[in-house]
Amino acid sequence: MKSAEAKSKSAQFALVAAFFTQGFLAITYLPRIPEIIDQIDVSFAAWGLIIGLAGLGSLIPLLITNRLVGRFGTRPIVRISSVMIVITTMSLGWATSGWMYFLFHALMMFSMSFFNIAVNAQSVMLQKKVKQVILGKFHAAWSVGAGISAAVSGVLASFMSLQLHLFLVGLLALVAFEVAIRSMLKPSEDGHHEERQAATKVPFFKSPTQLWLLAFGFFAGVFPELVMMDWSAVFSKKIMQLNPTLGAIPFTVFTLAMIAGRLLIGKATKKFHISELSKWGGIIGSFSMLLGVVIAPPLVSTSPVLALFVLSLFWAVTGFGLAPMVPSFFGAAGHVTGLTTAQALSRMSLVNALAVIVAKIFMGALAQGIGLVLALVFPITMMFIAGILAGRVARNSKRKEAVDNAFPLTGPISVVDGL
Repeated sequence: MKSAEAKSKSAQFALVAAFFTQGFLAITYLPRIPEIIDQIDVSFAAWGLIIGLAGLGSLIPLLITNRLVGRFGTRPIVRISSVMIVITTMSLGWATSGWMYFLFHALMMFSMSFFNIAVNAQSVMLQKKVKQVILGKFHAAWSVGAGISAAVSGVLASFMSLQLHLFLVGLLALVAFEVAIRSMLKPSEDGHHEERQAATKVPFFKSPTQLWLLAFGFFAGVFPELVMMDWSAVFSKKIMQLNPTLGAIPFTVFTLAMIAGRLLIGKATKKFHISELSKWGGIIGSFSMLLGVVIAPPLVSTSPVLALFVLSLFWAVTGFGLAPMVPSFFGAAGHVTGLTTAQALSRMSLVNALAVIVAKIFMGALAQGIGLVLALVFPITMMFIAGILAGRVARNSKRKEAVDNAFPLTGPISVVDGL
C-alpha cells in the first residue's frame, strides 16, 4: 500500500496532467476557427451569437455538479466529464451548419464546466489534506498546456484536415485523462462528504456595492482574453492575410506572455501591490493591443514578416499586462463585507458568465456591422476599464492572495448553492 505522502504526490501529479491535458484540448480548435466559420458558412454576427449563446451550456453544471460530487465523489465525475469533453471537442470538426455547431459547442461548454467544477473540487480537497497551497501549479499546468496547444495546433493546421486534427488530439487526450484519473483521490479519500459551507445568507441582489464593482472588473479583465481566443485567428486570416500556421503565432505569443507574467507575480508583488500591477497592466496592455491592431495591418502589403512581428510584439505586451488582472480581483473577493470568499467568488463567476454571453453576441454584431478592426476597440476599452477598477477596488488584496491566485481557476468551481 502507498503511504499517505506517496498518495498525495501521485494525486498532485495526476491533477497536473489532467489540467495540462484539458488546457491543450480546450485551445486546440482555436487556430482553426476561420476554417470552422467557412465550413458552417455563417457571418461574424451569427458566429458571435453562436459562441455567446453556447455559453449557456456552462451554466447548467452549476446547478447539478455540487450534488453529484456530494453523492459520488470527484473522481467519477472527472472521468465521465473528461470523456464528454473529448467527444464534444471532436464533434466540432464535423459541424456543417450554424445550428449543428451551436449544439456541439454548447455541449462542449457543458462538459468543460462539468469537468472544471469536479477537478477543481478535487484540487481544493487535496490542498486541504496536504495543508499547503498547491492550486497554483495545477492552473499553471492548464495555461502551459493551452500555450503549447496554440503553437502545435497552428502547425497541424498547415497540413492536416480539421476533422483528423480534432480526432487525433481528442484520442490522445482521452488516453492522458484516463491515465491521470487512475491516480487521483478515490471517493473514499477525497473527503467530499465533509464539504459543507456555513455562511450568512445575503440576498443576491442585495450584495454590497464592492461586489458588483469586483464582478464588473472581473468581467472586463477576462473578456479581452476571451476575445483573443475567439477572434485572433480570424483577425490573422481576414485582416493580416496569414496562413493558419503563421496566424497562430500572435495568439501563442500573447498566451505565453500572460503565463510568464503570472509566473512573475510572486516576485513583482514584493515591490508593488497587485492592484498597481493590474492598473498599469490594464492601461499599458490596452494601448498595446490597440497599437497592434492599428499598426500591423497596413504593413502586410509591404512586409508580411514585419507585420507579424509588430502584431506579436504588441500582443505580447497585452498578454503580460493581463497577467495580474484576474488574480487581483480574485484576491479582493476575500475582503467583501458581509460575504465569505466562496460567496463572493460564486457571485462574481455567475455575473461574469452571464455578461460574457451578452458581450460575445455584441462583439459578433460589431464585427459584422463595423468591421473586426473597429470591433476590437470594445475589448480594448474593457481592458482599460479593468485596469482602472483594479487600481481602486483591489487595494485590499494581500501579497499572499495575489501569489495564490496567480493562476486563477480554469472554470467555475463555485456553484449556485454557494450564492
